[in-house]
Amino acid sequence: MKTAKKIYGIALALVCGLAGTLKAQDIYVINSGGESIGEYGLDGSTINASLISSGLDEAIAVAISGNDLFVVNENAGTIGEYTTAGVPINTGLISGLDVPSAIAISGNDLYVSNIGNNTIGEYGLDGSTINASLITGLDYPDAMTISGGNLYVANLFGFNIGEYGLDGSTINASLISVPDLPLSMAISGNDVFVADGDIHIGEYGLDGSTINATLINQSGSIATSGNDLFVVDGTGTLTEYGLDGSLVNASLISVLDDPSDIFISPAPEPSEVAVAGLGAAMLWVWRRKHRTSNPSFARKLPRNP
Repeated sequence: MKTAKKIYGIALALVCGLAGTLKAQDIYVINSGGESIGEYGLDGSTINASLISSGLDEAIAVAISGNDLFVVNENAGTIGEYTTAGVPINTGLISGLDVPSAIAISGNDLYVSNIGNNTIGEYGLDGSTINASLITGLDYPDAMTISGGNLYVANLFGFNIGEYGLDGSTINASLISVPDLPLSMAISGNDVFVADGDIHIGEYGLDGSTINATLINQSGSIATSGNDLFVVDGTGTLTEYGLDGSLVNASLISVLDDPSDIFISPAPEPSEVAVAGLGAAMLWVWRRKHRTSNPSFARKLPRNP
């Protein structure tokens, strides 16, 4: 019995060890008018204030897929690819864009909004063009996000948020009407948060309903993580709020340099890792048991790779 407890204890430690290797969420902030990108912890700690400090050309948006970080260079009309450690992979992965303003990733597909021709294009993570005009007829699409398999686009001069399928189909071109210019947006669960030109962050439902158009009296680039909403504005400060609009930390980060955009890396999925780890651990336990009770059978089992 003691041996069994010890073995299962080792198995649990293995699972916990695997889950512990998951990368924590980080905040990425574009600074210096789009000339550098800094990395910070959700607690406001500085990880690397100059993660990327060269090769950018009015960087305006960031997205992450796995260990790759994609940067939208508005002035150059390009998407650059880096590792999440800031190492360049291909600074001109995608070129020839028409004033790109936002980026979103789903699976192996990368979506880019272009305010120069009011379109959204679809590309592969390898830079290949799938459909450069997947969605057309937009009205200055300056912000974009993906949730629940749908694409949500903020039309600056249309004063609305439109909803589209990832295949480019129109679900509702004016799902949410906002009282002023929608400058930035973020989705958490069934709630859509929109920072507008009237210096407010409003809360709306994915069904298009208005919950509170003046939830927070601040504006800027916004992002959500868990129960928190983060706002970065031109004062060089990153503020943290609860999703209910309550102030958590008025100056979570206060040493930013002309920040223009914020992005929070996707949350890890410990359940998948834990399940994989548990499977490996229980296989190890099973082998150990049969090796003890039937040595000849145990020798036939394949070794761990």
